[in-house]
Amino acid sequence: MPGNDAACLRAPLEAVMREAGELARVTARRPFKRWTKGDDDSPVSEGDIAVNDLLQERLGELLPGAGWLSEETEDHPERAMKRVWVVDPIDGTRAYIAGRADWTISVALVEDASPVLAALYAPVSDEMFLALRGQGATHNGTPLRASGGAELSGAKLAGPKRYLERLSGLNPQIVAQPKVFSLALRLARVAQGELDAAFASGGSHDWDLAAADLLVHEAGGALTDFAGRALRYDHPGGAHGALVAAGPARHGALVELMRGRMAEFA
Repeated sequence: MPGNDAACLRAPLEAVMREAGELARVTARRPFKRWTKGDDDSPVSEGDIAVNDLLQERLGELLPGAGWLSEETEDHPERAMKRVWVVDPIDGTRAYIAGRADWTISVALVEDASPVLAALYAPVSDEMFLALRGQGATHNGTPLRASGGAELSGAKLAGPKRYLERLSGLNPQIVAQPKVFSLALRLARVAQGELDAAFASGGSHDWDLAAADLLVHEAGGALTDFAGRALRYDHPGGAHGALVAAGPARHGALVELMRGRMAEFA
């Protein structure tokens, strides 16, 4: 997709995200159904489904003919199309159900296995993250920049508890941060510079990552697996291994630190 075409979608996408956020908030203010799905008993709620249906309708109107991949929609061959909306209607459903603030709505437009346009909205705190490939990322209109430096002493890190404990053993001066239930928001905090690095355990999916991936990269950071390999959004199943996001120098230091220690973080 030419850059100008994606740029034309940015403002209407933001409007759709705000509409979806309001729907999620309204649903959360009344009693709503929740249940579990899949082998890991992942939670899902009426809010997830309502937002999913709204986004599928609205995004289909924004870009007719694009494919669709969502956590709340059965996988479909159209995900192999050249352009695909990759959506997590509510990232951090446990937080949403519990009445916490750290859940988000995550949408990315992926072209040729890479995100070209991204929106991440945290409705409770009214935070809108937007990114366009090659044109930077913003948080409520303010440009984003991942934190600089390579040092780990004093660095603010968030992620699975076992990862932080292992890293504390390697460098006791890291500053472990509270859990952010939305993985996409955790990674966006790296793009924002609020976190110096963030981790994801293995098993995250395309819909968890695609929007945050573009945010991090457009903020000058890096998001890769522990071997330093960039992500692609076109493989069967859509699941990824353990991941690390940080500014470029610190990302390199973390990848080097974990080199040869993969099993310790499994």
